[in-house]
Amino acid sequence: MTRFVLVAGAWLGAWAWDEVAAELRAAGHAAHPLTLSGLAEKRDAPAGQRTHVRDVVDEVERLGLRDVVLVGHSYSGVPVGQAAGLIGDRLRRIVFVDANVPVDGEPDLAAWPSDHVRRAIGANGGFWPPPEADDFAGQDLTDDQIGRFTAGATPHPGATLTEPAVLNRPLGELPGTYVKCLLDGEEPPPAAAELLESGNWELVTMATGHWPMFSRPRELARILHEAATDR
Repeated sequence: MTRFVLVAGAWLGAWAWDEVAAELRAAGHAAHPLTLSGLAEKRDAPAGQRTHVRDVVDEVERLGLRDVVLVGHSYSGVPVGQAAGLIGDRLRRIVFVDANVPVDGEPDLAAWPSDHVRRAIGANGGFWPPPEADDFAGQDLTDDQIGRFTAGATPHPGATLTEPAVLNRPLGELPGTYVKCLLDGEEPPPAAAELLESGNWELVTMATGHWPMFSRPRELARILHEAATDR
C-alpha cells in the first residue's frame, strides 16, 4: 500500500481530490488530501511560502507516514517540491500534476508571465481572487465541474506566490513523475524540462485541461497508481 499526500493548486482545498482519493482507496492505497493554510476550511490561517512547505511536512510527520508519494498540482508543486527534500527516506516519489516547479531562491511568480497576478494581489488585500466561470474555457470541464470549482474556491494568499523557494536538495536527485495536461500547453515548463533530463523523472501526458482531478479523476488516479507501483 502506498500513502499518497494530495495537495491541490491555488484557490483549492482537500475537497478538490474527493474523486481521485476515492479511486486510490479503491485500488488499496491510502490517500490523504491536504488543505494548505489560508485556503478552504483553513482560510483564516495566515500563510506564506514557508507555511505551506511546513503544512506538507507536518502532515507526513503527524500521520507517521512512510513510503509516501507527494502529489502537487499547479501552484502546490512549489511547496511540495520543497517538502520532498525535508522528509528524507519517508519519500517514495514526487508527482507534479501540471505543476509549477520550485527554483531555489525564486518565487513562484518568477517562472511565468505573472504581472497580472501581482496587480490582482495588490488590488485585493494581498489575495489572488479565484477565476470566474469564463476563465475555464477550453479546459475540458463541464458546467457542473466549473460550478463545483467556483463554489468551493477561496482567494489564494499572495505571499505564498511572492516569497522565494528554498530547496535543501536538488529535485533532480529525487524520483519523480511530471504529468503534463496538454490542453493547458503541450510543453512542460523549463524547470520541469530540466528535471526530465535528470534520469530520475518521467513524463506522462493527459489529453485534458489544467484541473484533471475534476475533468479526468479516474485517469489521474490510474496514473498516480502506476507512478507509485511501477518501480
